Amino acid sequence: MLISINQLKNKLQNNELLVIDTRTWKEYSSGHIPNAVNLDLYAFHWTDTSERSMKIFNKQMIKLLSNVGVSYDKFIVFYDNVSGMLAARGTWLLEYFRHEKTTILDGGIKKWKKNKYELEMESVAYESSNFKPRINKAVLATYRYILDNLHDKKIKIVDTRSASEYSGKSIRAVKAGHIPGAINVDWNKNITNNGNFKSNEELKKLYEKVNESDEIVLYCQGGYRAANSYLALKKLGYTKLRVYLGSWYEWGNMPKLPIEQ
Repeated sequence: MLISINQLKNKLQNNELLVIDTRTWKEYSSGHIPNAVNLDLYAFHWTDTSERSMKIFNKQMIKLLSNVGVSYDKFIVFYDNVSGMLAARGTWLLEYFRHEKTTILDGGIKKWKKNKYELEMESVAYESSNFKPRINKAVLATYRYILDNLHDKKIKIVDTRSASEYSGKSIRAVKAGHIPGAINVDWNKNITNNGNFKSNEELKKLYEKVNESDEIVLYCQGGYRAANSYLALKKLGYTKLRVYLGSWYEWGNMPKLPIEQ
């Protein structure tokens, strides 16, 4: 799930490579990795995981990914400022669509710049594709899935938000608090001060309350921070992982859903 800056540098001339810069247009245009296209994934929140809404989500994402040239024969690298939540969201999204050749640049453009590797200023034109993905529901959690399995001891819920959001001190929805039974592991703790993912030894200590045999559902406010923790646990070898796409924005704004503080 991770590629180093040296590995990416050596692949830049490969015709089967597609590099996607997930930062804002302003950041992208101030300097980006050569041949990278821009897709600001933070602009595409999705806060309704009802069955009808998920069909619309699938259609929108397929159009979006086709527009930037994603296809199954391409090796897709997402990057962010660091090993961040936007690049992680892109990698999780392609896993949801069963694209097996996708990865995140570990350390992001911060590490690329630190090594004084080449940057481009001009934007790169999209070469669109006709992406026809196959849905992998095993990596997705909806509000209904969580509600139906809330008391299943084999399913562990991990809240990847800050401690203040988890406790309810920070209010970012109609209701404040967390999903009942969820443990809190702030996603920021996945990343070193240098911007890359922590070692497996450090991550194991961080996630010591969950086991590889557990099914783990990760959520945050909008499914971005949770995607980063999804990759951190994949790095450790965990396989039964789901991201709750609607996250607290959906759960905290639905009056009938239970919460804890």
